Amino acid sequence: MSVPDRMSCPPWPKGKKLVHLDLKGAPPRVEYLHKLIDLFSKLGVDGLLVEYEDMFPYEGELKLLQATTQHAYSREELLSMQEFAKSKGMEVIPLVQTFGHMEFVLKHRPMWNLREVPYCVGTLNPHKDEGVRLVMEMLRQVVKLHPGLNTLHIGADEVYVLGEGEESKKWLASPGRSVEQLFLSHVTKVAKAIKKAWPHLTIVMWDDMMRDMSQDVLKASGLVGLVQPMLWDYTPNLDVDKTVSLLEKYCSAGMSDLWVASSFKGSTSVYTCVPCTQRHVDNHLQWLKVAASLSSAINLQGIAITGWQRYDHLSVLCELMPVALPSLAACVETLNHGQLSSEAQSKVNEKLGISSVEVEAMGSTSSGDSLFPGRKLAESIVELNSLLNSDDIRLFENDMFVRGWFSPYHRRRKMVTPLITMQIHSQASAFLTTVHQKLEVVREEMVRFYPDSTAQEWIEEHVSPVVAPLQRITEDIRACVKEMVP
Repeated sequence: MSVPDRMSCPPWPKGKKLVHLDLKGAPPRVEYLHKLIDLFSKLGVDGLLVEYEDMFPYEGELKLLQATTQHAYSREELLSMQEFAKSKGMEVIPLVQTFGHMEFVLKHRPMWNLREVPYCVGTLNPHKDEGVRLVMEMLRQVVKLHPGLNTLHIGADEVYVLGEGEESKKWLASPGRSVEQLFLSHVTKVAKAIKKAWPHLTIVMWDDMMRDMSQDVLKASGLVGLVQPMLWDYTPNLDVDKTVSLLEKYCSAGMSDLWVASSFKGSTSVYTCVPCTQRHVDNHLQWLKVAASLSSAINLQGIAITGWQRYDHLSVLCELMPVALPSLAACVETLNHGQLSSEAQSKVNEKLGISSVEVEAMGSTSSGDSLFPGRKLAESIVELNSLLNSDDIRLFENDMFVRGWFSPYHRRRKMVTPLITMQIHSQASAFLTTVHQKLEVVREEMVRFYPDSTAQEWIEEHVSPVVAPLQRITEDIRACVKEMVP
């Protein structure tokens, strides 16, 4: 899986390497969080970009934002996490959404009136003072619980259907006004309020809403000198030239302090269960090419290696952290070496005690979890996932005997051949038993690292839909055989 030397790039040039902790799904238990931070520091990571969403212990009128399926982290837990990260030389940067992706806020009935349009739960109405007050109160509570904070990420990506609300339509009806200006005016308002409250803070934001804006629009926006854009692209075939010219455009508009964001998990598909390391390594190889092509005018602040746990607050779970640790380690080593050379792969294998950077083939070269926190969970997920995706189980209803002797027609009429249907029953039951045995191992391991609610959700998402047809078949066969056998 290594890249030939002729394809290697210079190592990642400068700036911080942040790992993104997305806590809006599968929030790790605190003990596991500490083990992960310890591993990240051993991998050479400089900081954490922490997206709390509903796991932050909001107080007062914002208490309703706290998660209900499991407890939000306590103030003490968050402070101890920060202390531990600092002791490992890592900066903690909170990410708080302030415009788009505010689903965890705007889903609550008392906040419905703050949506841009009723049917979009993610986008804040930029015209209401109440909305800006809400955002500032969220930020105030987060900043207060991060003593010594230097940098804050205000999100602002994927602000869907902006301009479609009634107030926006009125605002846009005035000559010379555009959706671009509407976006920029809200972000500028929030950024200025942050600078007024905390003049020392560096503000970072996602760049995607600014990608199609001209240099002149950006220059005139008022954001220059206020924010540092973070350009994200998680694809393995990232367009290097296009990305370089986009970063140069931001720089020419006066925003020369720039960040980029790659991905080690949570960007393949919305429901992926086990990541492909090579895909994420390829993404980092493209980013290395970008970094090597930038002009000296750009001051690259660092890279956030994102690990999405959900695409948004209301979507299903992506890959859990343990199955993605080989991918993360491989991505960091790729940045350090300029390629995933055999030397870089050996480092990953040594650090995690595995024999391959692909989690599905990682094997084991050490006993226990010491080097790789959550290894047994990763192994058991890979094993169960492989069984659930096998043709035997996925295509069971297409089996010749099922289609030939236990079709929907047979089931409705309860007129079957008991000899064959009992064989089908026996086969389905054997698969169910194997799945349940492997599932018990997964469940037992998962609740060591995650809340019970995460284990429940993961099972309902990945296991229940696959075993449900088999369970239905066994129940239906029992009912039919009763009608046919004395």
